[in-house]
Amino acid sequence: MTIAGRNARRLADDAATLLAAGRFPTAASLAALAIEEAGKVSILRALALARNDAEIKDEWKAYRSHTRKNTTWLLPALAASGVRKLDDLRPLFGQDSDHPFLLDQLKQLGFYTDCLGTGHWAIPTEVIDEDLARMLVNVADVLAKDKDVSEKEIELWIEHVGPVWKKDSAWMKTALANWYAAMQAAGLAPEGENKMEKFIRHGI
Repeated sequence: MTIAGRNARRLADDAATLLAAGRFPTAASLAALAIEEAGKVSILRALALARNDAEIKDEWKAYRSHTRKNTTWLLPALAASGVRKLDDLRPLFGQDSDHPFLLDQLKQLGFYTDCLGTGHWAIPTEVIDEDLARMLVNVADVLAKDKDVSEKEIELWIEHVGPVWKKDSAWMKTALANWYAAMQAAGLAPEGENKMEKFIRHGI
């Protein structure tokens, strides 16, 4: 998780450099890669909670899937539009969501030329403009966290979240709040208010 976060941060920083240089298509595509790399962290958390070989196989498949790693890329936009609570984010992770595929398509369009439809050529410099590139770079900057994840943090994650993983959503919320409290007690999260509990109950 530490390595994935660090690499995501590197990619996000490189995307910002390209954006500043006016290389908008490549900046957008690299930002999409940073978002994917950042998405590996949540998949590795799920892998730590896998209960059998089938779940382990599924999480490794997700780890190598471009679209399964970029489900969170709309989080900043949703927050800006008024989404505040954990339950409001549930549609992002539904099986019918198409936004992961949209980000993957944007990444491809920033890197490659393609023929779409009858005689219509997609050229990166014509498809990806500054506004789109800047939006993706900003999202990558938010999601890419260069943060060390300790063995103790994962032990606490397994202890508190593992017993209710993929079960009742109310239990999951309680487990997340309890995990954060345990992180605070272990000195792995800031003292004071339980920010996870606040987010679950009241939003941001």
